[in-house]
Amino acid sequence: MNFMITRELKLRPSKKLESTLNEWLWNLTGVYNYGIKTISNKILNPDTWRYYSKEQFQNLCAGHSRTLGIPSHTIQGTLARSFNAWERVWCGLAKNPKLKGVKNKLKSIPFPDIIPESGFSNNKVRLSGLGRVRYIKQDLPKGKIKQGRLVKRASGWYLQLVIDSTHTFKVYETDKKVGIDTGFKHLAVLSDGTKIENQRNFIKGQERLAQAQRGHNKKLADRLQERIANRRRDYNHKVSKEIVQNNAEIYITNDNLKGQAKRFGKSVGDAGISQLRNFISYKSDNHSRKCVLVECFNTTKTCSTCGSLTGPTGLGKLSVRSWECSVCGTVHDRDINSALVILKIGVGATLKGDSNVTN
Repeated sequence: MNFMITRELKLRPSKKLESTLNEWLWNLTGVYNYGIKTISNKILNPDTWRYYSKEQFQNLCAGHSRTLGIPSHTIQGTLARSFNAWERVWCGLAKNPKLKGVKNKLKSIPFPDIIPESGFSNNKVRLSGLGRVRYIKQDLPKGKIKQGRLVKRASGWYLQLVIDSTHTFKVYETDKKVGIDTGFKHLAVLSDGTKIENQRNFIKGQERLAQAQRGHNKKLADRLQERIANRRRDYNHKVSKEIVQNNAEIYITNDNLKGQAKRFGKSVGDAGISQLRNFISYKSDNHSRKCVLVECFNTTKTCSTCGSLTGPTGLGKLSVRSWECSVCGTVHDRDINSALVILKIGVGATLKGDSNVTN
């Protein structure tokens, strides 16, 4: 089975090419803002609004390719991005998009054209309007490159490639089912008793980041932020891969992360729980594993042995990490018990006397 996967190449542009890319970003910022403003007229002046299909909207700047010195498909891709931003608003998935500017910069350049395999040779890639650009050598999966985009980060320029390819890793033949309770002290606690530590990358790096911010060294601050995000993503990839390799059915607590972030602040974002759930989900789909989000209501205070609601509850009892059920007398580790309850809810098992569900 083929899937769309994304790979990044670190580019090594010359100073002249880098200057050209920055000029493109400046011009495409104007194109993006033009698209946003054009659609916003529907709200401000509904009587003068003309409906555009997505294909018509992409051609609003037809003929400006020579004026801006940018390939037409790149301009069309930028207009499509502004159109998609408003589509998310109409679907109720996002708020009104903001214009790009100094504090909200445009950081990517789309290349909707298919890049053929012949465009790669001698650690160089041929891009429309830019010529041959050097990149750091990296093995790419075999498959058709559907599209790409250039991304500017603190560490330099990257080429993101969307490849129609098969991406699988070795998974073990097993019928094991596992429940996962996510958190902050431990990133994930599995129903089999495994506890995966939270690296707390942001907490560890916040002192150095604060120094850079106080010194108004924006370039260093951006680089530190990128390094923290890279470490978090790499760790979550490794954790999700191990979980998918060893389990046939995976049930994850569906916590309200936005609500938790309002109460507990940066600890939620630092853990990267949403990212971990997404990684487990798509890797499970790619490898024919079952992955289900389970509502977490009362999982903390429910006894996984008898089903009684005798466990600790409320913010005042967050410090209670182990407790004894007053009904059946079972002593529980708080997080492992929650993972067991999540597993039993996920598989639809009764909470009374069904202790073999984890086998």
